Parts: sequence; structure tokens; C-alpha cells
Amino acid sequence: MRDVPPDPSEPEGPDEPRGSLQPTSPGVLTVWGLVGLVGGWLFHAYADRQMTAAPVVTWAQPLALFFVAAILGATAWATWRVVHVHRRRLLPHQAVNRLVLARACAYVGVLVAGGYLGYALSWLGVSAELAEQRAVRSLISAIAGACVVATALLLERACRVRKDENAT
Repeated sequence: MRDVPPDPSEPEGPDEPRGSLQPTSPGVLTVWGLVGLVGGWLFHAYADRQMTAAPVVTWAQPLALFFVAAILGATAWATWRVVHVHRRRLLPHQAVNRLVLARACAYVGVLVAGGYLGYALSWLGVSAELAEQRAVRSLISAIAGACVVATALLLERACRVRKDENAT
């Protein structure tokens, strides 16, 4: 038997473990949504006791959230086209940046959506001035927050590569 020098392109020893990132957990999103819901509900009670007037939700809040959702949606679409239509790989730092953005936006989006939904629900049945306006605008903001979550999850999904593509 002759010693054959090792091939430099092959890793030494057993297969090195490869990292993998699991998709965002629905359970974690549910917990953050419930935390936001309770927080929004409690904020109304806090505002009634400690502030001169409860905050009014302006149109700027839902519009900003819809704008973030649009940016995430455009990024998800562009990423999906690069990875799945053109079959090109993202640079590692691009993939990590997009995954971090998607995960962060999903968590914050569900927390914000839950908070606005809790605030909206806390105004139901209240006969205060502007109660209906606060409830409606908070509900629209909650829907906008849910759009942020949906587009963030789409971006996360767009970054996925099939296992056979990952082997190259």
C-alpha cells in the first residue's frame, strides 16, 4: 500500500456539520402576537389612568406599516426571481442580511399587529369621544402589521434553496 496525498478539495476527517436555519416558528409568532395583544389592551387602561387623554392613532401608522410591507414584498419578489427563476445564488452576506431582515420584521410585525389589535378591541363598547375612530384606525394598523408579517415570511421563503442545489 502506498500513501496517497489527500485531495485538498475534500475536507479532512468525517463530514463537517453544515448549519441549517429552520423557518420561523408559528408558535413563536403566536406568543409574540399574544404579548402584543395583551400589551395593546393594557396600554389603553394605562392611558386612561395616567395620561390626560388616550393616544389617537393617525393615518401615518398604518401607512408606514403598509410601506414596510411593500418594501418587503418587493424584496421577496426580487429574491425569489434571482434564486428560483434565474437559478443563481445570493452572495452569503446578501442571504444572511435578507434572512435576518425577514425574521426581525416577522417578529416585530406580529408584535405590532397584536398591539394594535389589542388597542382596537379595548375601545369596543366604550362611549368616549373618538373611541370609534381609535378602534377603526387601530384595526387597520393591525391589518397592516399582519401584512408586514406575511411579506416577511415570503421573503424568508424566497431565500430557501432546495437541498440538491445546496450540495454544489
